[in-house]
Amino acid sequence: MFKIKLLILLLTSLIFLSCTKKNINEDNYKYSIGYIDGEFDGLLLKTLLKNNLFNFGIYDGGSNLEINADIQHTSSLFITNIDNTSDRKRVNTYLNVKIIDQIENCKIYDFKEEASQFYIFADSKQYTSNAKAEEKIKKQNTEILVKDFINNVIESEKICENK
Repeated sequence: MFKIKLLILLLTSLIFLSCTKKNINEDNYKYSIGYIDGEFDGLLLKTLLKNNLFNFGIYDGGSNLEINADIQHTSSLFITNIDNTSDRKRVNTYLNVKIIDQIENCKIYDFKEEASQFYIFADSKQYTSNAKAEEKIKKQNTEILVKDFINNVIESEKICENK
């Protein structure tokens, strides 16, 4: 009796899973990655883009839809309270991505977004925690922006803007 209940439970769970599948790339668009500006940050961006596109099944190295991007990080000091007891450093990340159709020679998608985070920093240069915190925040901001880009590009219309 126990085996029959387990088989029924397994069968119903398989039915639910088969009904919930959604085709993410309905239009069968695939993208290649072109030039990415930004030195080490650009290399990290290219790796994240390639991995996310591959995971969604929309990466093709020979595709005529090419992703060109650049990423920039800026940091600034700000004080959040009146008595100035803690100094914080804000790290802003700006991502600019263009998708170009190589055959039609036109831009089909443009993405500009920014993300920012802050950390409390130590006043001495001897502490390595400041550099580690800034490096971690840059990576997290890049991951956030790449995920946002992937979600937006999947749902957008691909129409040539300038011919």
